[in-house]
Amino acid sequence: MAKKGARVIITLECTEAKKEGKPASRYTTMKNKQNHPERIELKKYNPFLQRHTVHKEIR
Repeated sequence: MAKKGARVIITLECTEAKKEGKPASRYTTMKNKQNHPERIELKKYNPFLQRHTVHKEIR
């Protein structure tokens, strides 16, 4: 029987695009739930705003 891993797929969504009325960019990535149980924030590129912005994990 296969063992369940601690890594899960998460979605990151731009926080600054909604304030400016533009479409929010989304990225998918993986994280280890045992090491990082809280929601993560990363700076990623938003092509609609043409700059790097803060992306937060959504559920």
